Amino acid sequence: MCDTCGCNVTPGNRHLVEPDGPLAHTRHGHESVEVLEGLLDANDHQAAHNREHFARHGVTAINLMSSPGAGKTALLETTIAALGGRRRIAVIEGDLDTENDANRIRRCGVPAVQIQTGSACHLDAHMVHAALHEMDLDAIDILFIENVGNLVCPASFDLGQHASVALLSTPEGHDKPAKYPVMFRAADLVLVSKSDLLEVLGDFDVEAAIGHVRGLANAAPVIPVSSRSGAGMDAWLAWLGDAS
Repeated sequence: MCDTCGCNVTPGNRHLVEPDGPLAHTRHGHESVEVLEGLLDANDHQAAHNREHFARHGVTAINLMSSPGAGKTALLETTIAALGGRRRIAVIEGDLDTENDANRIRRCGVPAVQIQTGSACHLDAHMVHAALHEMDLDAIDILFIENVGNLVCPASFDLGQHASVALLSTPEGHDKPAKYPVMFRAADLVLVSKSDLLEVLGDFDVEAAIGHVRGLANAAPVIPVSSRSGAGMDAWLAWLGDAS
């Protein structure tokens, strides 16, 4: 976490470090390390509370993570259409600004809550908890949490999800799991998105990508998918069925 990108303090946890907040003053003054440890502890506590909410209402929560433009929203649109109403879906969208992605999901006939994070480059458990209060959890089977596009910070913050899915788009290159190990080590599933471009690009090696994931001691499935052509969607939906 760093001060430059603003991910130390988010709209969800700012109350903890404001003048009357529990982390406004540390035992020894204003040591940043102690404050950051407190913020992470508070996040984990809130994530456990979120998980209790999901369990109580029978909701499976999936955290979708990737770089910007890897195709998370397109995947959700295709998934919603493929399920054809057989599962009750809702989506939490995380972006620094705009409601663009939430509006795309709403046009699919699915409820979506947009979280605008401002300068924060990830969602945290506090933000997700606030969004849950805008949802009827009893009317949801699967909740997708589309995290802010970023290959670094989102993987470090537990949201209370049951599973994390990392998208690796073919234009990014197959070496990204090696370059960004925290995210791909934490993934329960890796989707190689935009697989319809494999023949066009010619330089993305799916087996090499799998090798990089395995090099992180992660045995998670790696599935090439295309929201445009539908390739790999059956395997993705089968995994989703097992997860939920």
